[in-house]
Formats: sequence, C-alpha cells, structure tokens
Amino acid sequence: MKPLKAAGTFFVGLWKSFGTFCAMIYSNKKAFAGAIILLVFVFLALFGRLIFPYDDTTSFADMYQQPSWEHWLGTDGMGRDLFDMIIYGTRDVMTIAFLTALITVGIGVIVGMAAGYAGGWTDKIIGMVTNVFMSLPTFPILLILSMFITIKDNFTLAVILSVFSWPGLARAVRSQIISLKERDFIQICKVMGVGRGHIVFSELMPNIMSFIAINFIGSMKNAITASVGMMTLGLALFEPTNWGGIIVSARNSGAFAIPAAQLSIVAPVVTIMIFQIGAILFSNGLDEAFNPRLRKN
Repeated sequence: MKPLKAAGTFFVGLWKSFGTFCAMIYSNKKAFAGAIILLVFVFLALFGRLIFPYDDTTSFADMYQQPSWEHWLGTDGMGRDLFDMIIYGTRDVMTIAFLTALITVGIGVIVGMAAGYAGGWTDKIIGMVTNVFMSLPTFPILLILSMFITIKDNFTLAVILSVFSWPGLARAVRSQIISLKERDFIQICKVMGVGRGHIVFSELMPNIMSFIAINFIGSMKNAITASVGMMTLGLALFEPTNWGGIIVSARNSGAFAIPAAQLSIVAPVVTIMIFQIGAILFSNGLDEAFNPRLRKN
C-alpha cells in the first residue's frame, strides 16, 4: 500500500503544480495570448490533416489563383491549395521544432548541471568542450554539408540543429546551478547528509524549471526558422507542404517576380511570424510570471 500511497501523493502534487502553473499563465496577458497561439498550432498539428484534407493533385490551369471561398489563401504555382498545404505541413514543422527543443534542452540541462554542480576539473573539461561547440561557424558548416548529404528524416534534422544550439543553454544552466548550490537550503542538505540525487532532482531542478520551460519554447522558435533555412540550402529533404518547402517552391517558380504569385511567399512567411510571435509572448510572459523582480515591476 505504501508505494500506491506515495504514487498517489506524487500525482496529487503534480496536479496541484500544474494547476498553479495554469493559473500563473492565465494571470499574465502575454503568457496567455502566447499560449493560445501555440495551442492553435499544436491542435492543427494533431488534427489539421483530418479537418482540412490535402489534395496534392497538380493543375496548371489553377495556378496562382487569388483567395476565394474554395481556396482561402489562393493556390501555388502548381494549382495546389495554399491553405491546405500550410495546415498539412504544420505537423512536420512542429515535430522538428519539438524534437530539436527536446534534444537541445536535454543536452544543455544535463551538461550545465554536471558542470555547475561538480565544479573542479569536470567543470573545466565541460567548459572547454562547450567553447569548442560555441566557436563552430554554423552557416559555413551547413553550407558544406549540403554539398554532400541530404537529411531524410525529422529526427536527424533535429539532431543537427541541436548540435549548434545546446552550448549557450548549458552555460546558462551552469551559472544558475553555481548560484543555487551556494544557498542556505542546499548547504543544509549537504550538512544533513542528503544524497546527491535528492539535491539535484528535488532541490535544484524545481528551481530552474521555469528557466528550462522558457528555453524550451525559445528552442522551438529558433528551430523553425533554422529548418526553413536548411531546406532552402538543400540540406534537408524537400517537402512541398513544409513551410520552408512552400517558400522554396515559390522561389524556384519565379514567384518573387510575379505579382499574382506573391501570396505563395507571403502566406508561409506570415505563418512562421505568427508562431514566432506566440512563442515570444509565451516565453516573455513565463519569465514575468515566474521572475519575482519582473512580477513586481
């Protein structure tokens, strides 16, 4: 019975924490507005393909049609419905963003906590490795890679994006841990002989969870723009419904010089901007909600 009781207590505490988290988001206008925008994109990623089925049939007779009841955002250079393409591509875009954020935050938090808590030679070695990765010239490396390989799955694309993203987060987490481990409640735990696992997971982790959440959203935001750029370079496998793929198709078909075709460029760009705005509002709102100094201001 004791394990069941402990599990029940854990889930009750988790539910209360979730309720408190939702209340803080609701009380902050920026966080609430950003959360609504992000939830819309998550909903479209999960159910958009069922609600708005995509027909990939090409029809050059219907190319570059203007917005209408039949085609809400018009059509592209191959007569395909732009709105349906954007909705259909949302799942791939959000999958890449989520995987990149998950890998980036996972590596950054583990490396940063190890460096900050262990200190000494561990911190120095991790610091040197982090500096090496931070000094890598991202664009030239991606440009060279695009000449030899083409990434064919979302996970590999997320891994490559994460390689260039985790060092900054690791440094920030390290600084947070160094500051926290000198505080009284951590020192008391050490004097009492509390295990390292308890200190890390029960004392330090809860104090940086808001910081991790903010960086997770920021990593998703950066991953979307980076994945569009990688598809433009030809490093990622071309997907016609991916937001970046729509832009690449428009560029290749000369849409920049055709006034009637410019919506096929504007539509995916505006979609990316809306997601970026939602991510920025949500992360800034979380920072204000969880940061006592900002909350007072």
